[in-house]
Amino acid sequence: MTYRRILPAVLAGCAVLTACTSRGADGTSGSTPPPSATGTPSATAPGPASGDTPGPAGGDTPGPAEPAGTGTAVASPAAPAPKRCRTSDLRASLGPDHPGAGQENFALVLTNRSPRACSLYGFPGVAFVDAAGEAVTPDPERATDQPPQRVTLAPGADAWSALSYTDPAITGVTTVTPRALLVTPPDETTPLSVRWTGRQVSNTGKASVPRVSPLRAGSGA
Repeated sequence: MTYRRILPAVLAGCAVLTACTSRGADGTSGSTPPPSATGTPSATAPGPASGDTPGPAGGDTPGPAEPAGTGTAVASPAAPAPKRCRTSDLRASLGPDHPGAGQENFALVLTNRSPRACSLYGFPGVAFVDAAGEAVTPDPERATDQPPQRVTLAPGADAWSALSYTDPAITGVTTVTPRALLVTPPDETTPLSVRWTGRQVSNTGKASVPRVSPLRAGSGA
């Protein structure tokens, strides 16, 4: 009899206890779930500030970007050499005689009378002529022991060639007095006429033969 009275009371207490600890259909307790095993989540690590760019793996922050290149610089081409002087660009003249040690020495001058620069290289052609323009002596020899050089003439500038020969009175050769010199610039075929102001010259080609040097800068004064 005692057991019959106790049993309903036990069952009733059990019902109350079951209600307090009832589990859901998924097997979990119906009470508030326990905190996560990992604890409160850590705050998310801040990312880079707006507009910042992460640096390279080494940790250095790169500097400003270099501007795009425009290719390899090329030096400006050198100015072309002036064209050669043509006969029409020049005026010829003969300097005074500077005698010495039995030699007669003249400066045969070419002047650039054009409005542009031009160049000369080598020997002028020279011929002693009479009033009719006919040669009266053999052609002067060239001083081939003197190397030629290119001479650039600005407008109004001069180049000169040394014209020299031994006084014919010393060598005893026959002579002639020319009327003029025909001077042909290097690489040209048209000569310029210059009045001859010297004395007699040899007309034999055996001795006292006139000799001309390569053109060089200046007037030879």
